[in-house]
Amino acid sequence: MIEQWPLPDFLTVILLGAFPIVELRGAIPLAFAGYGFSAPVAFGLAVLGNALVPLAAMPLLGTVSARLSERFPAAERFFTWLFTRTRRNHEKSFEKWKEFALVIFVAIPLPFTGAWTASLVAFVFGIPLRKAFLLIGIGAIIAGAIVTAATLGVINAWVFFL
Repeated sequence: MIEQWPLPDFLTVILLGAFPIVELRGAIPLAFAGYGFSAPVAFGLAVLGNALVPLAAMPLLGTVSARLSERFPAAERFFTWLFTRTRRNHEKSFEKWKEFALVIFVAIPLPFTGAWTASLVAFVFGIPLRKAFLLIGIGAIIAGAIVTAATLGVINAWVFFL
């Protein structure tokens, strides 16, 4: 068990589930190995943290880009160029899968395919916050199930070979 951490264990797992890059891939193994949570509890806490990301990320992206664009004309030109280019380059893939692409994107538990990146994609493609929250949440549940199963498999294999 981890000692001398100022936050309660459950809150640490939720926050780590919401933390960029680490997200579910780090929160679930920590919940098992570091805090001794059961599979359903580890899964639930990590997915909760991860699913809450778009509620913070999308409004933050909107506020930051709007404020920078208001204050700096170069920032407005940059954001216009970046968003237009991104939409144009990924339009065909996005049109094929529509918003379901967000679910797939989050569900694959690889680096840079989590809720933060999906929130950025939703913002750039203009997906409304409520819809993005639902789609990213579904992807987080799928990714959480994959990471939980993989973590349980590794732990069981470790115990078996020791």
